[in-house]
Amino acid sequence: MVFLAFFNCKNDSSKKTITDLHKKEIPLKYAQGFSISDQGDYKLLEIKNPWPKSDKTYKYALVPKNQKINLNKNDFEAIVPIPVKKVVVTSTTHIPSLELLDVEQTLVGFPGINYISSKKTRNRIDNGFVRDLGQNEGINTEVLLELLPDLVIGFGIDGNNKTFETIKKCNIPVIYDGDWVEKSPLAKAEWIKLFGVLYGKEQKADSIFNTIEKDYLNAKKLASKVKNRPSILSGAMYKDVWYLPNGSSTEAQLLKDANTNYLFKDTSGTGSLALNFETVYAKAKDADIWLSPSNYESMEALKNSNEHYTMFKAYQNKNIYSFTNTTGDTGGVLYYELGMTRPDLVLKDLIKICHPELLENYHPYFFKKLN
Repeated sequence: MVFLAFFNCKNDSSKKTITDLHKKEIPLKYAQGFSISDQGDYKLLEIKNPWPKSDKTYKYALVPKNQKINLNKNDFEAIVPIPVKKVVVTSTTHIPSLELLDVEQTLVGFPGINYISSKKTRNRIDNGFVRDLGQNEGINTEVLLELLPDLVIGFGIDGNNKTFETIKKCNIPVIYDGDWVEKSPLAKAEWIKLFGVLYGKEQKADSIFNTIEKDYLNAKKLASKVKNRPSILSGAMYKDVWYLPNGSSTEAQLLKDANTNYLFKDTSGTGSLALNFETVYAKAKDADIWLSPSNYESMEALKNSNEHYTMFKAYQNKNIYSFTNTTGDTGGVLYYELGMTRPDLVLKDLIKICHPELLENYHPYFFKKLN
């Protein structure tokens, strides 16, 4: 292991100065957190906002394998050989992009494999092709070094992940994925184009995203024609605080595009709303539908947690829907894995719940009514 770590931590002295950082930028419609420009003999990837309040742009040179090119390593976070053949990802939200591009076989490690819901990737896990790397906050670097991935796709809430710093020192590139920071559902979904470039499947990624976008916009257009807009409550209490999406969140955007009346749509902020029970009850006691009541799996569980939940009209009318009960074989919640990449499915779920007459033959993918 000492020899292996030493071998991977060796430095490359080849250098070249960047002459033009933006020769031909690959067009993006919605995403603002990354950009990719063709520099001729390599592609420049810039990650601009991998977590809230990030004040640094992370630059990566994506260099075709077997192509000799001298770059100044000091100009980049990393020089990444493409197409990627072996990868470690650190969020379940990365799994759908691999599968949609038909490159899931390149996944060799993941922190917390029980959270993965996809049957296709679970089958690879069960057959020993994907190693468990522990927890995202403390990845088992010894196992990761044994796997020798070409790349680690990192997820972080700030820039203080010491494990990623250790991995980078050992000459394994870490690209920070900031899809979750984007401000619209389609912007988050567009990050599949990053994976397309990493795997040399740009056209396939474009085609997949265009289909998702088209389905999303068609569903939005369909919902816009409805006159009746049901009122919506969301979230639930944790201890003494009720957490629910603020009006500028992607969740609120989905509810708007489903043509509903989200009762807290006029709020704003970077995180969830944190309100007391009295404030929520006064505004939402007569809400028609209650969505995503935390991780409660049944009406009984809600009642047992807090008797006051039964005072809401949506509870009394049994109009409560949640994605918590749609899980993989090991308990991972499918929505947390696939929902970001497929906002078209999320939107259709919401339309089916709120305007069932519009999608008569559609069966919700994530959301189910609480028993």
